[in-house]
Amino acid sequence: MRRWIRRLSSQILLAQVAILTASMVIGFLLFAQTARANLDADYQARAAGIAQTFAGIPDIQACMSAPTSGCDATMQSLASQTANRTGAAYVVVIDLNRVRHTHPDPLLIGKKVSEPVVARDGKVHLGTDTGATGVNANARVPLFGADDRVIGEVSVGIRESSVSGELLNELPSYALWFALVLAIGALASFALASLLKRRTFGLELDEIARLLQEREATLHGIREGVIAIDPAGRIAVVNDEAQRLLHLPDGARGRLLDDVLVASPIRDTLTGTTEVKDAIAITDEYVLVINRMPVTLGGRAHGAVFTLQDRTEVTGLTRELDGERSFTESIRAQQHEFSNRMHALSGLLELGRTDEALHFLAEIRGTTADLDNTLRTHIGAPMLIGLLLGKAAEANERGIDLVVSPDTDVGEAPDRVQALTTIIGNLIDNAFDALALAAGPRQVVVGIVETASALTVRVSDNGPGVPSTDVPRIFENGFTTKRGTLVRHSGLGLSLVHSTVTKLGGTVTISGEGGATFEVVLPRTPAPTAEARR
Repeated sequence: MRRWIRRLSSQILLAQVAILTASMVIGFLLFAQTARANLDADYQARAAGIAQTFAGIPDIQACMSAPTSGCDATMQSLASQTANRTGAAYVVVIDLNRVRHTHPDPLLIGKKVSEPVVARDGKVHLGTDTGATGVNANARVPLFGADDRVIGEVSVGIRESSVSGELLNELPSYALWFALVLAIGALASFALASLLKRRTFGLELDEIARLLQEREATLHGIREGVIAIDPAGRIAVVNDEAQRLLHLPDGARGRLLDDVLVASPIRDTLTGTTEVKDAIAITDEYVLVINRMPVTLGGRAHGAVFTLQDRTEVTGLTRELDGERSFTESIRAQQHEFSNRMHALSGLLELGRTDEALHFLAEIRGTTADLDNTLRTHIGAPMLIGLLLGKAAEANERGIDLVVSPDTDVGEAPDRVQALTTIIGNLIDNAFDALALAAGPRQVVVGIVETASALTVRVSDNGPGVPSTDVPRIFENGFTTKRGTLVRHSGLGLSLVHSTVTKLGGTVTISGEGGATFEVVLPRTPAPTAEARR
């Protein structure tokens, strides 16, 4: 029994039946009170009709106009007969001096009434009278003489017990109708409770509450962003991580996704209609992996669910690993080149050609020293020098000529050196990959110019260039023109460059005539004034 009561449908049914029962009882009591008031009015009107009929009897009018010795007995007899025929409790005739001339109790005949003669005004007065015969529905009508003057009052009363008896006779039939309505309401409540039970998949209240708590704990506890939208494109569910990653405003739930996201490739992905798996999107701050799953129930679309994974740290580690790999490849290339040179030098010495060995050593030293001197002359930042030395070794192994532009001029501590390293490294890697299948002499020219207002990076190659149809999409995350083993960065390199430059307030442009040239312009950070330093 206790388990049955705890069921959701049972609680709904019991609650509705209790409400219906209480409503029916209150309604029945109000109806009974209204019926009693109506019966009182009916009996008062009946009493008024009896009184008016009695007041119109000629003998009554004659006796009250000119009383004789037998008038009181005549009126008492007529009053008793009238009361017996009509069921009235009393028929009392009162003159203008408040003296009774008829009464059911003969001892009160000739005695004055305590209240005034209200019918003196010639009107009918209805009400309830509590007198010697008990509580009665009362009517007092004027008694007119031959000259139409008021000569007295006729008061007729019908016992309230008669009113109550008639009410009790009528109430059972009304109670039956009320009970029928209650039964119909109970059946409707049972049907509604069953419908709600089906709509809630048979779950009970405590199960629904537990599911809601678990859902909230799961949504706001996981490190993935979750967004659910309804068929109209309004946000139905959003957790804290999704708000953080997409910078959604407070109160985003219930609003259209188009209204809370700025125009961007991410918004295009989220507002699409197709399924999306592991799509990479880059914002100014985060690298995100997006999945979009349309939801269909019963063959009808019910919106979609999105998950957002923050891959910023992983991507950063990937870039660091790429840098380490590049450095390792550079060291390996240098070791390989060094071994070849040592083999050549060893052969010359074994042949006794010492002069040629000395000349070979001088040539090697000059080539290495030239690059080192060029970098140190034009670039003061050690991090950039190390980057370019590593890239030069990699270029040498891949048969590419890496040239530092003569106009390169960078100080020891340029602005945003870490971001600058990311930009230059990705642009050089992109140029190397573009030249991988190029025929003939392959060359990459790197120029870095630092001025008082901006820092400009220019990387160009003499490869096949970028087709004009690909230029609008070249900086989209995931887009690449490389194929096969050349796909090293999965289309992220140039996208990272673009997002980094945009975040720093700079610009990046591309020209594809006679190869590809990428130019990045970063505004310089204004130096703090003396006021700010204080």
